[in-house]
Amino acid sequence: MAAWLIYALLSAAAAALVSIFGKIGLQNIDANAATAIRAVIMALFLLGVIAVQGKLGQLGGIFAQKKALTFIVLSGVAGATSWLFYFLALKYGKVSQVGPIDKLSVVIAVILAFLFLGEKISWLNSAGVVLIAIGALLVAMK
Repeated sequence: MAAWLIYALLSAAAAALVSIFGKIGLQNIDANAATAIRAVIMALFLLGVIAVQGKLGQLGGIFAQKKALTFIVLSGVAGATSWLFYFLALKYGKVSQVGPIDKLSVVIAVILAFLFLGEKISWLNSAGVVLIAIGALLVAMK
């Protein structure tokens, strides 16, 4: 099995746990405050990971690359915005509905990759993207 597929499946499993743990943790607390706490924990955890890997020294090199840093910052802002809306959706909705709608990000990402990155999409890929969209909507319906 390809390494990217293993990592993608592990990512999907971890993301599923975010939904479950988040829904349980959001009871009787503000969703935005919970998201802020989550972000701090994630930052500390990830700093620990790169420290264990011996890669803390690479941070300076990243900060020196203005273009890379700009897009990393934009990605961070987009991710934080996504988390804010996701946790708000979880606070008021069911995981079984919020999760599938959130996965429409896959459809949007493929479209944006085609438009802005010039990634090629075959007819088979297009059919899969359409099925993902339809499936997300069907699963989210009551």
